[in-house]
Amino acid sequence: MAFRRRTKSYPLFSQEFVIHNHADIGFCLVLCVLIGLMFEVTAKTAFLFILPQYNVSVPTADSETVHYHYGPKDLVTILFYIFITVVLHALVQEYIVDRLSRRLHLSKVKHSKFNESGQLVVFYLSSVIWCFYVVVTEGYLTNPRSLWEDYPHVYLPFQVKFFYLCQLAYWLHALPELYFQKVRKEEVPRQLQYICLYLVHIAGAYILNLSRLGLILLLLQYSTDLFFHTARLFYFADENNEKLFSAWAVVFGVTRLFILTLAVLAIGFGLARMENQAFDPEKGNFNTLLFRLCVLLLVCAAQAWLMWRFIHSQLRHWREYWNEQSAKQRIQAVPRPSARLIKRESGYHENGVVKAENGTSPRTKKLKSP
Repeated sequence: MAFRRRTKSYPLFSQEFVIHNHADIGFCLVLCVLIGLMFEVTAKTAFLFILPQYNVSVPTADSETVHYHYGPKDLVTILFYIFITVVLHALVQEYIVDRLSRRLHLSKVKHSKFNESGQLVVFYLSSVIWCFYVVVTEGYLTNPRSLWEDYPHVYLPFQVKFFYLCQLAYWLHALPELYFQKVRKEEVPRQLQYICLYLVHIAGAYILNLSRLGLILLLLQYSTDLFFHTARLFYFADENNEKLFSAWAVVFGVTRLFILTLAVLAIGFGLARMENQAFDPEKGNFNTLLFRLCVLLLVCAAQAWLMWRFIHSQLRHWREYWNEQSAKQRIQAVPRPSARLIKRESGYHENGVVKAENGTSPRTKKLKSP
């Protein structure tokens, strides 16, 4: 299964070979696991990679439902979905992003940013739709008290746990993709910042049993990031199209306010009023004063950092805009010569008479008759 047209062969397992064939290698590993399902001897091990583990039957009023909790075996499942994400990343890059970038004829800097935004738009769009479906079907939007009631939320529905595993797999796969995609050195620190920020928040919500609150916060954050990268794609298509950035600036500020309000409401007030406030890691209960303060501090620090970066970038953008406007005004203030240029004879005019450069009146030479 070849994702790219290759005109040059590389030595086996060399650096260039791995970079250009990493998606094919990942596909082969995924195929080996799927083939393992066909044999009884390896089927049990293959299911360990494919399906979420630690299922528990929880009795309800009508019947029993299957829920899940987390454990070390989740790392094996995440590893399998990292390889699937690598394959999907290559498919999106080859058949969507690269085809669009060829039509736009972008520079190297814009081409790198276009690839980043193209991949993230596909991911954010699918994640927003999936997360919204999970939140609605589980009833977290209609009942906000469920975000902190019955804490700790140790047992998760299948779709909630599978969503978290796929999210962790995507952001973990983004780390080696910086090497495989040959991202510019100037762009690596910025991308590492938001990748690590997402990993810390998603893993923290999953391990600390704050999965319900984490879903709502991810939905808000992903919606804002989807807006931004969509605006950037439209800007690359037409540099005069900057109205979406203005709309995104408003949405960004409002989203920060919603995230902080929801975090303070759920953690600062909701969990603080719960009766069970004992530190018990075996039961998944971390509801203590120190725990709540640390989580709130982490959320507030992340939002303050994002807001500071936003203000800094907006000030820089406005400064560049006003510099361009002042430069245009200086060019317009310079007097331009009249369009109609009058041709004059050599010398200068005095009282309607053309004078030569030495002050004498030029005379026409008489032609001698033959």
